[in-house]
Amino acid sequence: MTNVCTPGETLRILNQFNLRAKKKFGQNFLIDVNIVQKIIDASQITEKDCVLEIGPGIGSMTGMLADAAKQVVCVEIDETLRPVLAEVLQGRGNVDIIWGDVLRVDLRAAAGKYNGGRPMKVVANLPYYVTTPILMKLLENRGCFESITVMVQKEVAERICAAPGSRDYGAITLAVRYYSEPEIVAAVPPSCFIPRPGVDSSVMCLRARTEPPVQADEKFLFAVIRASFNQRRKTLANGVAGGLAAICGKTVTREQVASALAEVGLPADIRGEKLSLEQFAVLSRTLWKMT
Repeated sequence: MTNVCTPGETLRILNQFNLRAKKKFGQNFLIDVNIVQKIIDASQITEKDCVLEIGPGIGSMTGMLADAAKQVVCVEIDETLRPVLAEVLQGRGNVDIIWGDVLRVDLRAAAGKYNGGRPMKVVANLPYYVTTPILMKLLENRGCFESITVMVQKEVAERICAAPGSRDYGAITLAVRYYSEPEIVAAVPPSCFIPRPGVDSSVMCLRARTEPPVQADEKFLFAVIRASFNQRRKTLANGVAGGLAAICGKTVTREQVASALAEVGLPADIRGEKLSLEQFAVLSRTLWKMT
């Protein structure tokens, strides 16, 4: 079958169906076969796997995924692409399409229907404007996915993989690490897309954890993390004391946070970006006892 993931074939399809990339859906069509192969290799897709592809678009990756996997389930929000995907995927009996917004799709039900409840592997060229909500929905559906290999904006990948103390380190870094082990596997320049985005991209693979890496009340842990980063210029003690109640309804004073930090062996004037996930877990357990 014709490989859609080339400049010539992409332009032919766009012209044939009189298509233009829709900004509201963050559409940029991949035209580099080598990048698709890197994604498949990073995902470690085999003929036994069921793959969930988010945003197949005009099918740039879908055919190659179907060649590698047992089953491919696509979730596509843009219903004007129905005739395109019908033509591009014609004859591929191992591809199914769910038409809708992935943020509203019951992913656990999809895993049950298409893979007998076993974990699927996710592949996606994510729209940059909804990267974080989609990632968090996937990660929070623990047990549904073995791995998540996605194309994201380079800056987002760097934030997710940032080290404690760095400028990029933040709440999203900690949230993703709580649910998975992230790794940047490829750099993708704007020339690999039609139309060209205004930013560089990265392919990132997240290996899902079967169990949390730290022990803490999950909701309270993330409330403490969010409060710590809501105003980065504030010390952690001031941020948590001033913001925790609005996030989770729990109230702590600055003195209590300082006391908890002392128990953890950290200074009272430390900022959130200095703490590892393990240190946040110990801090949240200590604060939990005070509320």
